[in-house]
Amino acid sequence: MKAADFSPRHFKWRLAGKVATVTLDRPERKNPLTFDSYAELRDAFRWLKQAEDVKAVVVTGAGGNFCSGGDVHDIIGPLVAMDMPGLIRFTRMTGALVQAMRECPQPIVAAIDGVCAGAGACIAMASDLRYGTERSKVAFLFARVGLAGCDMGACAMLPRIIGQGRAAELLYTGRSMVGNEAERWGFYNRLSAPESVLDEATAMAGQLAAGPSFAHAMTKTMLHQEWTMSIEQAIEAEAQAQAVCMTTKDFARAYRAFAAKQQPVFEGN
Repeated sequence: MKAADFSPRHFKWRLAGKVATVTLDRPERKNPLTFDSYAELRDAFRWLKQAEDVKAVVVTGAGGNFCSGGDVHDIIGPLVAMDMPGLIRFTRMTGALVQAMRECPQPIVAAIDGVCAGAGACIAMASDLRYGTERSKVAFLFARVGLAGCDMGACAMLPRIIGQGRAAELLYTGRSMVGNEAERWGFYNRLSAPESVLDEATAMAGQLAAGPSFAHAMTKTMLHQEWTMSIEQAIEAEAQAQAVCMTTKDFARAYRAFAAKQQPVFEGN
């Protein structure tokens, strides 16, 4: 199935050129997730591994908010009454969404405004780049509802983005990280105005989509795989990865364009 034919039930999907946009679309509740939307998002990012017509992805929310996390009535209430096998199935499913985002080859750019909390903060965290607004509030609020901060990979990933001490503070307290703080700490790549954050994130996704997408996929893979490598292992892994990239037609195209004093036109192969 081509990306243009993809029609999810629990979020909006738009394909413009080589950029797909995922919009969480329950604005009246600040775009919370349900059991079904978790599963469909997980499956969508898994499917993107085979979507050759998508070269970059934007994730955003409708109505001035990104995502308020798991729906209190549709998820939190049922979890209280669930047995342990059901609970572990749920937590593994939510973690599988982050894993699918990490494993899909396309760079993911999050456009974040308003509330970005709980699972929404984890989706933002799992994106490759994050554009936010000054008025946005990012909260890993699990401690505020009696849960540990170790949710959907947060204890592994957040310290690598903003540092161990800062991550510990957010995960222990569940407090909100406001926009300028998120940029200063490195969670946001850029602050934008609310009315332009989606456009700027989409422009960056378009720039990435026009680049050497095979090489970008290799960069994404190595960024994640090298977490568990020594420096020596990483240097060798990168030597092999780069040698593979040197066999691509895009590498040859770039050389010919440079020799002709032209801008290269990449095709992703």
